[in-house]
Amino acid sequence: MRKVKGKVVALAAAMALSLSACGNAATDTTEATEAAESTASETEASAPKGELPTYATTPSIDFEDGNFAFAAVNTSIGGADKSELSVEDFGGSKALKVTNKEGGNMFLAINVSALLGDDVAKLAKVQFDIGTESADGAFYSSSGRLYTYTGQDNAESKLDEWSVYIDTANPKTTAMDVSGFEAGADNYIVISKETDVAADKGVGMQNMFVDNLTLLDADGNTLEADSSAEFGSPSGFAAGVDRSHLWAMTKVVNFEGFSTGAAGWAQDGFDMPQEIIDALVPGAVVEIEYTSTTGNMWLVMPDSEAGWMRVGVGDADGSGQGYAYVNSSKNIAQVTFDQLAQYLGDDVSKWGARMQCESDGDWTVSSVKVGQAAPSYALVNPVVFEGFATSADGWAQSGFTMPQEIIDALVPGSVVEISYKSDTGNMWLVMNECEAGWMRVGVGDADGSGQGYAVADGSKAFVTYEDLAQYCGDDVSKWGSTMQCESDGAWEVYGIRVGQSIEFAPTNKQIDLGAAVSGDGWAQDGVDLSEEALAALVPGSYINIQYTSESGEIWVVMPDAQAGWMRVGVGDFDGSGQGYAAYDGKNCQIPYEMIAEYCGDDVSTWGTRIQFEASTPWSVTGATIGLADGVAAPTASEGDAE
Repeated sequence: MRKVKGKVVALAAAMALSLSACGNAATDTTEATEAAESTASETEASAPKGELPTYATTPSIDFEDGNFAFAAVNTSIGGADKSELSVEDFGGSKALKVTNKEGGNMFLAINVSALLGDDVAKLAKVQFDIGTESADGAFYSSSGRLYTYTGQDNAESKLDEWSVYIDTANPKTTAMDVSGFEAGADNYIVISKETDVAADKGVGMQNMFVDNLTLLDADGNTLEADSSAEFGSPSGFAAGVDRSHLWAMTKVVNFEGFSTGAAGWAQDGFDMPQEIIDALVPGAVVEIEYTSTTGNMWLVMPDSEAGWMRVGVGDADGSGQGYAYVNSSKNIAQVTFDQLAQYLGDDVSKWGARMQCESDGDWTVSSVKVGQAAPSYALVNPVVFEGFATSADGWAQSGFTMPQEIIDALVPGSVVEISYKSDTGNMWLVMNECEAGWMRVGVGDADGSGQGYAVADGSKAFVTYEDLAQYCGDDVSKWGSTMQCESDGAWEVYGIRVGQSIEFAPTNKQIDLGAAVSGDGWAQDGVDLSEEALAALVPGSYINIQYTSESGEIWVVMPDAQAGWMRVGVGDFDGSGQGYAAYDGKNCQIPYEMIAEYCGDDVSTWGTRIQFEASTPWSVTGATIGLADGVAAPTASEGDAE
């Protein structure tokens, strides 16, 4: 049976009780007052002055059936927790539990379009019960926000805060007015937990429970939801955007209005605006966000002087052409200028006016953009800039004094990684005290200076030591004591790290190893290599691994090599002082040349098994041998590479 939760408590009583509610210890009066005022604003938004709010009692989703595939965790925001979802008992009924794993802020996404179908356009209010659970069993106040992602572009709106600040109202019911949801647009909401007194008290971030999700129309009627729906891949959602196998991009130009779809082997697209034609220059990459029943995607240029041309099709049509670069999730594809020029010629004026997309299965495309190819970075032994969390409006700077460990990490070959979001997607650094003068670094041409661009994808931005030295000089002691961030739109930075950089290499032909294994810290498990996989291990190839581990690192073990049992890519984790694999907590890449350094150049002596290992519990969800255009691959397997 469903139990209605979240009884409303009078504001005066809440303020009195909250003085002793948090952690069974005396709570600062200011904190209690702010929490009460936050709740007051919630109630005032939904009830006239002098009245308590009334809440709907028939939920759209009560989680009693155990379904929650319509929900996902957003881990792309800097400092976001890689939380785990489950349905558990809480407060007398089933609820969706969001288990904190890493001590970060929590962002629970729910695809309301998937739940409601076309009725999502009627959605006018979101109500939910929310509760928390601490590691020590005591009560601690916490709060977060509701974000909505609406319209065809899933534009973000930051709504009111919720708060749970009194143990007799845990869980607590919250309702907020919403608008802008559009049928057919794959819209979603995010419930976050961004402040937590338990963490401040040293107990650690609390787990979060969400129950009785109630989606209401403008008349207060509960909208019926399909609890068996799946979250899918809404446009712009980053449960961590998968950038595996791809190029990073700078100077990005959006192909406005490129949203379409068709059946397999059918093409559709649009005439290219002048800004897209101008962006198609040597070094450019066309990036396509898509879905496809086969996972494949490529371009068609129907009007080129060279003739009607597929580019990036690989061997799907029997042509044996070059493959598009496709990520592991098979929802982002890239085709380079060089690939286009190979079939269309170097003169873009002869490519025709129209760009189309195609796949060998039913497909949709939600976005096309063109930018300059840039390195995709991994950091080795990064140093965290403690306490770097701030925000500002567009063209406003904010930052902090650099601790000595950050200054010491700023050496040749290092890179500054910024976890952020901004209205424009741009982010760069400002060194406001350097002897060379007040300096923006990585701004590109946003301020008209025509400087070099930071590598930024809307979630992570990278500025190299060499970028900084170009404008501030080689002597770090002259850079000043402060590091600031800035963007040309309202922005928020969640964290900064500095470490030595390794570049991920894009690969566009993948030989699947069929790996789905896990192990404890310093335990190995893996897969036997097929003849096809062994044949693909050639100079210029890479082992690509999709994984998670508690510590963020992973490497491979070659247990049967004639040179002996070998770790490769372990760095100094085992004290060997070996080279590090490129890894970022989600993707790992180890080049053929690194394996050959320890196992020899003759692949026949490497053994037929590859294993994975980390210093903490780990899980591998997939692994491939990746090759890039220009790297010789076994012709017998190229048709199956995708």
